Amino acid sequence: MGEVTQLKQAVDLLRKLAEDKGVPRNIRKLASESIVVLNDSRFSVGLRAANVISKLDEASLDPNAPLFARTLIWQIIALLEQLRD
Repeated sequence: MGEVTQLKQAVDLLRKLAEDKGVPRNIRKLASESIVVLNDSRFSVGLRAANVISKLDEASLDPNAPLFARTLIWQIIALLEQLRD
């Protein structure tokens, strides 16, 4: 799978998370911010992925996050971990 494809998949999953009203507001906001970070071409793909992984890792520990949202976050992290500089 190509780098661009993985990045697009991660953004699509983040968008799904950001638009889901069943997810707490703070996690939806984090997902929206993560989309902006991933689309910021001023930085390398690896750096963007690392920044988002760090934020999402914290969100996955949120006790208010529903199980399906946590699973989605782990899926996104797994995709982003494959992106290296």
